[in-house]
Amino acid sequence: MENQTLHHDPCSICKETYCVSKISLFSHLDREDMTKVLKKIDRRKYKKGEFLFRPGETAERLWIVNEGSVKVFRYTIDGKEQILYLLTEGDFLGDLNLFKENRYEYYSSALENTRLCTLTRKNFQQLLLEVPTINEKILAYAYDRISSLEKQIQTVTSKDVSFRLANFLLHFSRHFGIKKGEEIEITFPISREDIANYLGLTRETVSRQLSQFQGMNLIIMEGNKKVRILDIEELRHLAADA
Repeated sequence: MENQTLHHDPCSICKETYCVSKISLFSHLDREDMTKVLKKIDRRKYKKGEFLFRPGETAERLWIVNEGSVKVFRYTIDGKEQILYLLTEGDFLGDLNLFKENRYEYYSSALENTRLCTLTRKNFQQLLLEVPTINEKILAYAYDRISSLEKQIQTVTSKDVSFRLANFLLHFSRHFGIKKGEEIEITFPISREDIANYLGLTRETVSRQLSQFQGMNLIIMEGNKKVRILDIEELRHLAADA
């Protein structure tokens, strides 16, 4: 694993608030139970490009994105990177690791300078004895994750390129978009090549479809990593037409 700074002091991001309250897994807890969680949390910082984990390493902890973003990926037989998940503030990964020790079958790295809170399986099992209602949230989140994967599969297997890219832009508008008047500005944390791999398309196809959206006055492209959405409703219409 790459070098990272491990913090055991209260996270400077949280100050007087609880960073773990951003997570659906813990958001229902009262202040007393939230304090029990915080006592078992480790805080880590990763620089852009640093790995959280690699295939073969022991998977025994929950990862919570407090600030920044993370990608989870693997390599295909022909050596291309395939992105499985893109995680942003409030997302978490490794929930099933808390129930059974396993080994990672994929990579994860920071897309930018990122702060994470982590919880080991041992500490989680101790926590379940103190706050048993967390177990229900884990199962609910696992269901949501499966539903999300099914939607992603539907998106990348669709032959309609506009459908794929419209869904992608809507997803990123929710996680990375900044509302500016009637527009939504997105700064992508991944390259145009990464977007293509994520959608199962070529870079040229992605660029051509973005240009077509711009010609339809749906978006305005600013360089390779910034897009302004002008017509969110039309994108939703395209995303609904499989």
